[in-house]
Amino acid sequence: MTSPLPRSADPSGPDADPCVLDLAPVLPVVVLADAAEAVPLARALVAGGLPAIEVTLRTPAALDAIRAIAREVPEAVVGAGTVVTPEQVDAVTAAGARFLVSPGWTESLLTAMRTSGVPYLPGVSTASEVVALLERGVRKMKFFPAQAAGGTAYLRSLAGPLPQARFCPTGGIGPATAPEYLSLPNVGCVGGSWMVPAEAVAARDWDRIEELARAAAGLRSAGGTCR
Repeated sequence: MTSPLPRSADPSGPDADPCVLDLAPVLPVVVLADAAEAVPLARALVAGGLPAIEVTLRTPAALDAIRAIAREVPEAVVGAGTVVTPEQVDAVTAAGARFLVSPGWTESLLTAMRTSGVPYLPGVSTASEVVALLERGVRKMKFFPAQAAGGTAYLRSLAGPLPQARFCPTGGIGPATAPEYLSLPNVGCVGGSWMVPAEAVAARDWDRIEELARAAAGLRSAGGTCR
């Protein structure tokens, strides 16, 4: 069964980014050098309770990996990360990406993401960037690089004046720090790669990845929901 992730009836409207943040407490950030690893990796993550999977556009295999997961693992919600150009938006949506994540945003990139018809999380690291997106009707964002940009203290400070903004913080987060992020009222999920360690992927140790995913899926806290 395909995991639910609604599309917007009006991709240019303020709710053009249906909530990716509440599918699981952790969004796996995946870097794949070999597209043949994509399907078993996705199945292991889904089995462990992490249906949303961000495949980053950092390797030549990324598009083929997204295409394979979209075709062969329908219960996964596969998305594309490190999206930085409008051309990449077109390429990944054509490959089957069901959401988009960027480390930052420009007007042209934001327009492409908005018109893609799929949910998107533009990246921010300052209050001014958050305000600029809120002015444009975008309320769900990636906070990146989370630890380097101020971590939980910074996000907690944003919650008072900008409570309508919701975040997926990513960058430097691990199992020890994720619960503190998830306890914040303006955090829906966190992004991380600790459940897909490079050595486990290289060894194709899918059982270990499923076990790590199950532990990550158990990190949900009362504050870690999308509202």
